[in-house]
Amino acid sequence: MSEARETAVYTHGHHESVLRSHTWRTAANSAAYLLGSLTPRMRILDIGCGPGTITADLAELVPEGHVTGVDHAPGILERARATAAGRRLTNVDLAVADVHALDFPDDTFDVVHAHQVLQHVGDPVRALREMRRVTAPGGLVAVRDADYAAMTWYPGSPGMDDWLDLYRRVARANGGEPDAGRRLKAWALRAGLTDVTATSGTWTFATADERAWWSGLWADRTVASGYAERATAGGHATVERLRAVAEAWREWGAREDGWFSVLHGEILCRKEA
Repeated sequence: MSEARETAVYTHGHHESVLRSHTWRTAANSAAYLLGSLTPRMRILDIGCGPGTITADLAELVPEGHVTGVDHAPGILERARATAAGRRLTNVDLAVADVHALDFPDDTFDVVHAHQVLQHVGDPVRALREMRRVTAPGGLVAVRDADYAAMTWYPGSPGMDDWLDLYRRVARANGGEPDAGRRLKAWALRAGLTDVTATSGTWTFATADERAWWSGLWADRTVASGYAERATAGGHATVERLRAVAEAWREWGAREDGWFSVLHGEILCRKEA
């Protein structure tokens, strides 16, 4: 980003097609790089918790500890509360928060986790400094973000190419960085974190059910979501163009030989004791 801003617009919004993706996420499919470091009594902060599915998984993995889930959007926390209640979890609390200015004392948490957050914030380095600040000495800052430019699929499609170009332009116009995955290590070092382990992970959609689900949510998101509204309002695309992109998604999803891979950058940063 050429100009750092403390806030950015959440490009996707919370349309049903977005929550369809968010509620699919689990600690196993979205935070596997962190799980081996967890112990039962840990205090965890889950930033950008959304509907709370990863938050609830983390709470189950630290049964003698506690998980605080925070999100910038107050409305989504009701979904997170319902998720925790439905699983009868008593070691979860939820609050509204801004990752650039967390309302917690220094050295509060053993793990500070953020999944698909830094790509949407205006100043990811400041966000990481805040995450480091509220992490206890010897604790972990754990971050995972997608990298849109590294996403790849088969077969090729001009409509899918148009989707990727359009999404990246809309996200950057909103103040975010859609290719965040590759930048996480650099951001962490700029934030003053020194013990940084950088890895990567993928989601792959290849079976008929996986293709139908992934293509369907993106087709719907392209024409009816906060992202769609921002694409048209910002002059990035016409309604007709968005419909063409959505159709390209559905055509890809119907292909028996279709395959899609999402690359994520991951960092585990241990705060100096």
